[in-house]
Amino acid sequence: MTKQLINSGSVFEEQIGYSRAVVQDNWVFVSGTTGYNYDTMTISEDILEQTEQCFINIKTTLEKAGASLSDIVRVTYILPKASNFECCWPVLKKYLGDVKPAATMLSAGLANEKMKIEIEVTALKNR
Repeated sequence: MTKQLINSGSVFEEQIGYSRAVVQDNWVFVSGTTGYNYDTMTISEDILEQTEQCFINIKTTLEKAGASLSDIVRVTYILPKASNFECCWPVLKKYLGDVKPAATMLSAGLANEKMKIEIEVTALKNR
């Protein structure tokens, strides 16, 4: 059994002590991912832009793990305001519409009030 830790270079990972993802054999467990642009350490105020950035960050992480969005088998969406979830559906469908993973949406506070969505995924590499 092999275990690989994937890091994005985010200061949060170092400060808090976690990995962006953990790869265990063919499984990839991606930590809750927000809409921060890790290159600029900025976050949009728009929930749709944050949702899009979440998937950009997740895609980058999965690629580092040798996986892709099509390998996602489970997704969890966390939003401080449940009423904002429906407006995100077009972006979710854009990235996962053909994948159709098992999914859960939770409403809970996030670490920073600027964060309007956090997405966590589990992928199973088919290689």
